[in-house]
Amino acid sequence: MPELPDIVAYLEALERFAVGQRLERIRLASPFVLRTADPPLGEVFGKTLRAVRRLGKRIVFVLDEELFVVVHLMIAGRFHWKAADAKMPGKVGLAAFDFRSGTLLLTEASTKQRASIHLVRGEHGLETFTSGGIEPLEADAAAFGEALARENHTLKRALTDPGLFSGIGNAYSDEILHRARLSPLKLTTTLSNGEIERLHQATRATLTEWIERLRAATGDGFPERVTAFREEMAVHGRYGRSCPVCGTPVQRIVYAENEANYCPTCQTGGRLLADRALSRLLGSGRPKTVKELKQRRGR
Repeated sequence: MPELPDIVAYLEALERFAVGQRLERIRLASPFVLRTADPPLGEVFGKTLRAVRRLGKRIVFVLDEELFVVVHLMIAGRFHWKAADAKMPGKVGLAAFDFRSGTLLLTEASTKQRASIHLVRGEHGLETFTSGGIEPLEADAAAFGEALARENHTLKRALTDPGLFSGIGNAYSDEILHRARLSPLKLTTTLSNGEIERLHQATRATLTEWIERLRAATGDGFPERVTAFREEMAVHGRYGRSCPVCGTPVQRIVYAENEANYCPTCQTGGRLLADRALSRLLGSGRPKTVKELKQRRGR
């Protein structure tokens, strides 16, 4: 799912390519992607795109007469900038936003069609899409700590809770926790002041670094390679590969539709975390430390 750095990359590109232009029309390949009936779709046709904003992981198109188009890309939704009146791709095409200078395509590489478009009238209508989480790049250490203290969650769950923090998801939470040298399963209520400060600094540094990386990779173009798995990442999507800091094989725990990737040496004091499925599968034979894991692998 595109997260805060990826959304920023999209916003900056849309400011270059589309802001200030008339939205001639929106073409829908799937009627299910539009989740609202009022205002009607045709009401935004011909309106000028005045600005673009981020609401959590949503992108908001700000049009004339306080009309807004809110797009949630979910897991597999992506934007692509093409020539004017571009044809929508067959299986993955959901919608096309036509401007005079080009067409913004919304695609989704999934059969579940979770991506969505909402049309909203008035600023008050945007409140529905505000989850209440603080902006991690704007909050000071005190506000960051207060957000963590609201619920007794694991750090992984807290960072990805939109009611606590805006725009952080599965990928960047792994990277943040690795940089902070904290276990994804450590409870928020057990954090020391030093650990809160470390996590705050790691959050700001990780998100800022990736915004700059994506900005440099995009240049003056449009971001086409938006993915949750990047070669430069330290632990996310790198299960079994060496931690760039200490060389220990990256481990993971899987739960629901998500997973947490971590380095046991850097983050858990050499202890291997276990999810329920792994514990049931291996039982008492499950290695519990990095040392036991190396012994099992004959290293």
